[in-house]
Amino acid sequence: MTRTPEDLTAFTQTALKRLRADVPLVQCITNSVVVGFTANTMLALGASPAMVDIPREASAFAGVASGVLINLGTPHEEQRAAMIEAATAAGSAGVPWVLDPVAIGAMPVRTPLGYQLRDLRPTVVRGNASEIIALSGDGTGGRGVDATDDVESALPMAQALATQTGGVVAVSGPVDLVTDGTSTVRVANGSPLLTRVTGGGCALGAAMAAFAAVDRDRLATTVAAIAVYTIAAELAAEGCAGPGSFAVRFIDALSTVDGDAIAQRAAIS
Repeated sequence: MTRTPEDLTAFTQTALKRLRADVPLVQCITNSVVVGFTANTMLALGASPAMVDIPREASAFAGVASGVLINLGTPHEEQRAAMIEAATAAGSAGVPWVLDPVAIGAMPVRTPLGYQLRDLRPTVVRGNASEIIALSGDGTGGRGVDATDDVESALPMAQALATQTGGVVAVSGPVDLVTDGTSTVRVANGSPLLTRVTGGGCALGAAMAAFAAVDRDRLATTVAAIAVYTIAAELAAEGCAGPGSFAVRFIDALSTVDGDAIAQRAAIS
């Protein structure tokens, strides 16, 4: 189904209202560096975060959650087992789940784990260009968590990955790209300050899981998550002194961003 930028902007406004009304329960199996920031972004957005990331509990919780995030930032042994459990349980229960393959490529633990999770068919994959290229099997990753490839160069691999998983792939960068393998949408909102706050990208994956819970059009919900998140970043950055105050202002902006701000600022194409 083809949607115009105007259609997607209107969808984003409606999806945000639904999210705040439904308060989706989002299970976050994420890295230890960003747990607090991710939980706070979920609460500000209007979702309910649950950091359930140990074996046995992870699978049980994934089956009843509204959405699940699996982030490979600090994949300790127990958490790795919980990730596989949660992804499998979410898939069986029809719960949307997001894979964020942080820093995969040449790393000997997270890379095969990323491939294993990819083959469990995530609803959404979110990463920078180098991570998406590596997850597709065509690259060796970037410089740690930093991309060494540009967003547009990752488009063919993102499309192939979306076709392989049957889901949606989002490539983060100055202009974010979202594809389901056939349609491709770009979102040009945001602020460079997001890259100077720990968790700025990781928490976006949780937002995608929250939005995926409110509608089955995963391309549209992923675009909506990015648009709301990056518009909030623009609002927070206005008159901001630096990354420290930005982090606080960003949480505030997520809680107050509304349909008017989306209508005025959304740069969807």
